[in-house]
Amino acid sequence: MATELDPELKGPPPSYESISKDAAEPLEISYIAEKRLVAKLDRHIIPIIMMLYLFSFLDRVNIGNARLYGMEEDLGLHGNQYQTAVSILFVTYLLSELPSNLVLKKFTPSRWISFITTSWGIIATLTGVTQSYGGLIACRLLLGLVEGGLFPGAAVYLTFFYTKRELALRIGYLFVSAAIAGALGGLLGYGIGFMDGVGGQRGWRWILIIEGLPSFILGIATWFLLADNPETAFYLTSEEKDLMRVRRERQAGQTESAQRFHKRDVYAALKDWKIYAFCAGQFGTDTVLYGYSTFLPTIIKGLGNWSTAETQALTIPCYCLGALSYVVVARLSDRQQKRGLYTVIFGAISVIGYGVLISDSGMGVHYFGCFLVALGLYGKRTTATGLQLTIGNSSGIMAPFLYPGTEGPRFVRGHAVSLALVGMSSIVFAFMSWYLSKKNDRRRRGEEDDRVVDMSESEIAELGDESPRYVFTV
Repeated sequence: MATELDPELKGPPPSYESISKDAAEPLEISYIAEKRLVAKLDRHIIPIIMMLYLFSFLDRVNIGNARLYGMEEDLGLHGNQYQTAVSILFVTYLLSELPSNLVLKKFTPSRWISFITTSWGIIATLTGVTQSYGGLIACRLLLGLVEGGLFPGAAVYLTFFYTKRELALRIGYLFVSAAIAGALGGLLGYGIGFMDGVGGQRGWRWILIIEGLPSFILGIATWFLLADNPETAFYLTSEEKDLMRVRRERQAGQTESAQRFHKRDVYAALKDWKIYAFCAGQFGTDTVLYGYSTFLPTIIKGLGNWSTAETQALTIPCYCLGALSYVVVARLSDRQQKRGLYTVIFGAISVIGYGVLISDSGMGVHYFGCFLVALGLYGKRTTATGLQLTIGNSSGIMAPFLYPGTEGPRFVRGHAVSLALVGMSSIVFAFMSWYLSKKNDRRRRGEEDDRVVDMSESEIAELGDESPRYVFTV
């Protein structure tokens, strides 16, 4: 379920033929021109953003693929040291999120995102030459430090170009990238694994080195390909830039004042119970996501007597199904402007999947359970911003300890905790969907109009989601 609260009233699209350039005149938009504009934005922005997040996620979780090719043995890891190495990344990842966004606004998106991408590419590549547990920990801490700013930075960057109604689908493409990264990681792990021994290096080293290099190259390209804002976008004509301005001003609550930072908005958000409810649901979902994404190779290897290469290959269909489910659900929910319904349905599918993994069944049935978890998990994946994103990502610290090596190959406790968490998050999102639907009904009946009596239009717009004209996307 999305936390993006849609301020735009539903209705037929405008069909005007021109944009008024006189600020005193009503702002009119050609529906066809706007549709073409959004398509152009998608062509120039989405592929870059998706590739950035794809390689970020790949460099973060490919340690799960590397584990199968002797990483623990070569570095002398024992006990929970592997889990600690996976977990420790999220400490600096979380700490860097807010400072990174502040720096992004100061140094411009193209420069900052280019810098952090190039940096994590170097770090991810050099992780492949580390010689000790201490070196691995240092690399993971640094990786989290520079990667932490990408997702929140990308989310903020997308708001420069897209309306809130359009934003959920575009942020959703980032989660599609995460699933694609899993499939790509399995495919690369399968192929690169055959390089075990080449140049006197183990397969896990080649996995980390080769998968880190594209991020370095992409980081350099981002400096030139990513526009900082609509005004500096080289691919937009002057008329399209005017249209971008109109689109921004058209949105309820998007006043000049709303574009600036206000401490009172932060304090109001921190006192809003709805945000904490969404944070709780996001924590449950993200715990399962990080546990599944990182440990799927380990889980599948425990299901049968497969070779390491076969295990890598068997992860690919699961991630592909996850990516497909997210694309389908994201488009359906975006078209219908419904989030909660799909979140609950696909959450239930994940619960069934973990139930199958826990059951005392055969190898084929357990592998089918992996598909159900992927289908439900990525179909359920939500858009998240701000505090919800931070709390959700904190689950990455806990998730690795759900699957300690001593509890393999069944990992019953890890699956049971994952089942409980995804069930909890589904209940939270179901309740919030019901509550916000009731809130919308009250506003449509005019039961909250007394709050804006004697207020000007600009004052009403400044109320944001507290305005009786604001409609939540549920």
